[in-house]
Amino acid sequence: MSGFWSGWIILITLGNIFACYWLVRWTTKKRPGEAASGDVTGHRWDGLEEYNNPLPRWWLWLFYITIVFSLAYLVLFPGLGTFKGVLNWGSQDSQYQGEMQQAGETFDPIFKKYAAMPIEQVAKDADAQGMGRRLFLNYCAQCHGSDAGGAAGFPNLADNDWLYGGTPDQIKQTILLGRQGAMPAHKDRVDAAGVEALAHYVMSLSGRKEADAAKVSQGQQLFTANACMACHGMDGKGNQAMGAPNLTDNTWLYGSSLDTIKETITNGRNGKMPAHADFLGEDKVHLLAAYVYGLSQKP
Repeated sequence: MSGFWSGWIILITLGNIFACYWLVRWTTKKRPGEAASGDVTGHRWDGLEEYNNPLPRWWLWLFYITIVFSLAYLVLFPGLGTFKGVLNWGSQDSQYQGEMQQAGETFDPIFKKYAAMPIEQVAKDADAQGMGRRLFLNYCAQCHGSDAGGAAGFPNLADNDWLYGGTPDQIKQTILLGRQGAMPAHKDRVDAAGVEALAHYVMSLSGRKEADAAKVSQGQQLFTANACMACHGMDGKGNQAMGAPNLTDNTWLYGSSLDTIKETITNGRNGKMPAHADFLGEDKVHLLAAYVYGLSQKP
């Protein structure tokens, strides 16, 4: 900030404070011909008379206190141009950085201790699991739920069914770098009847008895002809390298109703798991991955 603008801000700020003081003094000053305190002023409205009653003293002193407080604040903290205040507070950002540094000095050794341990071992440590749960509740529960049970479009992390793999390293990789899933829309290549048939075939893969046999046969042909098997495999068991779901296990990310399956085939799906590497750092992700891994290992 230039010296001119700094001076301008100081002038405006202090000018407004002293203007408030002058206004209070001016409005409380007795004027010539004014009625004595407690007497009527001569003003009448609908039979009501106005009395000359001054503000209560405690109320008036509140105005003076706020003026004194504002001046004291501006001496101690930033507010007058480039003047940082005698406490040299700096800014909210510097305070945040200071608090983060203090927290790092306290907690980083704990995270580094667990980061040096295999995830399988960390997953069996009660204290580590408690820390991992708190991380999960702060950064993951918004999508996956506080119990990690997931929701429509957000995977259940406690059922040992994984889109990209459930090994410790795969889970850690997912949290660190995120995932981008995409199911292409088929509305331009398959008509409504074909989508219906494909949906019934997909339902049959997981043993759903409501699947229509005639449509299943037609859907199987469309499944092959439209290269669905390129992602989900000839047997429909998916491909974890691509994040293509297993269609035979009756675990559904967006829902298992006929209409939902048709919607998925028609318009496709796009899911994104955000990367946490820059936000949390590898040590915290290691602990978080151990917590998630531990959820799927519970009997």
